[in-house]
Amino acid sequence: MLTKEEMQVFDEKLTARKEQIEKNLAGTELELDAMRDLELNDEGDFAAASAESTVDSAILVQQRKELAEIELALDKIKKGTYGVCEMCEEPIGLKRLEVKNFARFCITCREINEKNEK
Repeated sequence: MLTKEEMQVFDEKLTARKEQIEKNLAGTELELDAMRDLELNDEGDFAAASAESTVDSAILVQQRKELAEIELALDKIKKGTYGVCEMCEEPIGLKRLEVKNFARFCITCREINEKNEK
């Protein structure tokens, strides 16, 4: 199990990342709104704007997904269940949590979960 100090460190990391994503999401949504207001003069302008919009939309989806994972991890810290695998209920390794602060599964269960999703 994680110590109180380790929990505090992860809480700070997750909170900082959450704030960064919220800023990114707000900025990207403003950019998308501005692009919708642009007068596109030809098909080339439209194609370029459309491609950029598609990439921005994919980034928004990914960042919203990460934000949800972070909020779940922060909630687990409050409940004292952070760092415990959701499948086998064994502790998630510290190294794994350092790489992916919002990990929900230990390495073994993550592989099983990914195979089941395919």
